[in-house]
Amino acid sequence: MSLKVPLFLLLLITNFANAQETISVKGSKPYPATHNYIFICEKYAFSGETNVQIAKTEKGGILKLTIATANDQARISGGVYVDLANGDVIPCVDKNVKESANGKTTAYYYFTPAEMIKLKKTDIQAIRFIIAGGSSSFGNQTGYFTAVNRSSYFSTAYDKSKKTFDTAKEISVL
Repeated sequence: MSLKVPLFLLLLITNFANAQETISVKGSKPYPATHNYIFICEKYAFSGETNVQIAKTEKGGILKLTIATANDQARISGGVYVDLANGDVIPCVDKNVKESANGKTTAYYYFTPAEMIKLKKTDIQAIRFIIAGGSSSFGNQTGYFTAVNRSSYFSTAYDKSKKTFDTAKEISVL
């Protein structure tokens, strides 16, 4: 009896550790994905945060960008540039795959297999994108924005812990 309880707890913890997130684009089958990173977007006054998630597909990968908006007219549009820590830039073309619900807008961009290999080797440093929409009083902020791979807004000079997400490590596990 005493061996069954620790064994059961170990099995339960292992299942939670192996639980993986998925992305499904407009009714497609679910693809294995990284957890949801919250990148800091200082110039975006409405929320200051951009949710970033990457999935692996048969033909490469998917980048999912989600940001809170003030109204339904605001959308992430145009091309996106993914800046890597080694100085490389991955341009993503807008395929007009978007969703909007619950005060958030989501856009999906696709990676080629060669781009996924780059993402497995080097962490993402920043993602540059455009928010477009109708302009009105008390409307949504529009323009060019950069979401930076930083886990918190503030830190001290004495804090030596890593302040960025290990995107390459998690993408290589997919």
